[in-house]
Amino acid sequence: MATTARSLGWRVIDIVTAAVLGVACGLIFVAWNQVGYAGYEVLKAVAPGLGGLVTGVWLLGGTLGGYVIRKPGAALFVELLAATVSMGLGSQWAIATLYSGLAQGLGAEIVFALVAYRRFTVWVAAAAGALSFACEWVLELFTEGNLGKGVAYNVVYLVSGVASGVVLAGVLAWALTNALAKTGALDRFASGRGARELV
Repeated sequence: MATTARSLGWRVIDIVTAAVLGVACGLIFVAWNQVGYAGYEVLKAVAPGLGGLVTGVWLLGGTLGGYVIRKPGAALFVELLAATVSMGLGSQWAIATLYSGLAQGLGAEIVFALVAYRRFTVWVAAAAGALSFACEWVLELFTEGNLGKGVAYNVVYLVSGVASGVVLAGVLAWALTNALAKTGALDRFASGRGARELV
């Protein structure tokens, strides 16, 4: 599953699958907007910045889209579409949801681009989840006023959010992709063929 010689151009099935993943992740985000935010508030009360531990689920679109489709733009497209669905269905963050989707999708996209959309391991997925949160963290310095919350808050928030991105976005995307691949659902994708070869 390390390297393959293949086209990076998008096919119709890639577009359709990206759209399906985007909508599915958007619906997950809608549910997590309530559950995750409640957890965020509880953890925030335990220690300022610790709420970052629940943020990984909101990063799943980028890591899953990039890992399944393995084409330039897939991570950004799926995460941004998921954010659009979340906003359209009443996200409490309104238009800011799109800004987050853009930042998070770009973070994941950068990691997949750095490996030239050729290398896909659990470590690459984890790195995509980590950078996805790091980009969101930078965005929130300005959109959420986190610059004024002090160094301790921002360090704890960054570390806990990156950890969440690694596990809940990166490792989870890797596990979901492999589970789907072993059913044959991804046979028309490099992600499906690679995982089935490992069985």
